[in-house]
Amino acid sequence: MSARRSEDKPPVRRAWGTPPTQEDSRERSRTQKIKDFAHEKTPEKLKNPTDIQVRFRTGFVYVAVSVICVVASEWTTLLLLMLTAGISAGEFYYMLRSDAKLPNEMLGIIGAVLYPLSVFFFGIVGVVYVSLALLLALITWYVFWMRARVADVGVSYFGAVYTGALLSGLVLVRGELPDPWGGLLVLGIFLSVWANDSFAYLFGSKFGKHKLAPRTSPKKSWEGFIAGLVASMIFWVLMSFIPGVHMSIPLAALFGCICGLAGVLGDLAESRIKRNSGFKDSGTIMPGHGGLLDRCDSLFLVSVVSAMLLILGNCI
Repeated sequence: MSARRSEDKPPVRRAWGTPPTQEDSRERSRTQKIKDFAHEKTPEKLKNPTDIQVRFRTGFVYVAVSVICVVASEWTTLLLLMLTAGISAGEFYYMLRSDAKLPNEMLGIIGAVLYPLSVFFFGIVGVVYVSLALLLALITWYVFWMRARVADVGVSYFGAVYTGALLSGLVLVRGELPDPWGGLLVLGIFLSVWANDSFAYLFGSKFGKHKLAPRTSPKKSWEGFIAGLVASMIFWVLMSFIPGVHMSIPLAALFGCICGLAGVLGDLAESRIKRNSGFKDSGTIMPGHGGLLDRCDSLFLVSVVSAMLLILGNCI
């Protein structure tokens, strides 16, 4: 009984144009039956999801993973930021290749991932270490790879700093307060960014009439922009009540406004990159949202600005 039945054998690759065999027909019939069974068992409301439903489900998974990682520990927060930096850097370089650039993806992604890691172990000095090492590696690559241009070195370096170094601000904030307050503070920064994006989108979609930046991002409006700033300010006021955070309510509102502005600037910067490269989305990893870079574009600048405001302002 050691011989396998013919149905269990792997399919034989046939030349294009060869008529299907009886075994191929049986295999397709079995596959279709499985698909039909799965479709029948799927709830009616999930069979043909709308764009809003797909966007909500993907966003829910992203938010849930982010909240768990940020609150759990400093190590899980670090892992989340390293993954975010690496994936976002990969999407950035993919877009820039379509804009006639030849970045070194490997060095750029490694540099982006190392920024949060170095800050975790060495503090702000870690940014200097990684920046110098990355610049040296890129110069060496430029010298020995004849197709590389100075612009390619600049794009490679910028991508790592943009996606990795800026996110490292959250590593500094997370380590300034003991658990669970450090995690709660970083979560508050995340929530302020999400609230800014969500309120700007919802309010702008319904009431937006005056375009904010029609050439860069035609869908953004001044009405949505103001709603997003207010949402960011509200969450920063709530963050002022976290133990270990020393901010008056007016100061917290001011910091929320500044970080809201930084988030909008980060969003517009990524929109400009996509427009120059001819992309609608930076990737497809998040159905309904595009790429991870699309979802985190506001977070990059907010991360470093919030760290500067909180640490240099002696608020934590």
